[in-house]
Amino acid sequence: MSDQLINRVASSGLITIKLEDYFPPYDIISLDLKDYLFRGLILKEMDFRAAMKDYHWDSVNGKLLTVFCSTDAIIPTWAYMLVAQHATPHVHSVYYGTKEECIRTWFSLRIKEMDAEEYRDAKLVIKGCSEKEVPASAYLEITAKLKEVASSIMFGEPCSTVPIFKRPKN
Repeated sequence: MSDQLINRVASSGLITIKLEDYFPPYDIISLDLKDYLFRGLILKEMDFRAAMKDYHWDSVNGKLLTVFCSTDAIIPTWAYMLVAQHATPHVHSVYYGTKEECIRTWFSLRIKEMDAEEYRDAKLVIKGCSEKEVPASAYLEITAKLKEVASSIMFGEPCSTVPIFKRPKN
């Protein structure tokens, strides 16, 4: 018997994908339009235009901006357009919705952009634990995308995985 230790995980050919690496590299700032409602009910055009003109847009330079209204008020479509008109010279990107919706959209776009062919016939482990909370939608979308090319997909850590998909042998 050999005294040599063999790292079976390293020699298994598994490729680990860390969805955490797809997290937005920018700070996310939220703009809740409820703060601009007259009596908490309506958005007055002239007041809103003035507020957007006076907003400290420098405070969002290079960041992701999410725009939403947390109340049941009806926000006219032009209001979102006006925010985008003022924000786009300053922000990296502007998104409709909450911070969580922004993160889901960000992940979805990154997964759509990824080259699945890079993982053709690979044994993949989609890492489960991470420092940041990865949305469940990202796990759904990456599995749907990579299932078409990978030979197998597992969830977890290389030393402890949950089998998700295995291509049948022909």
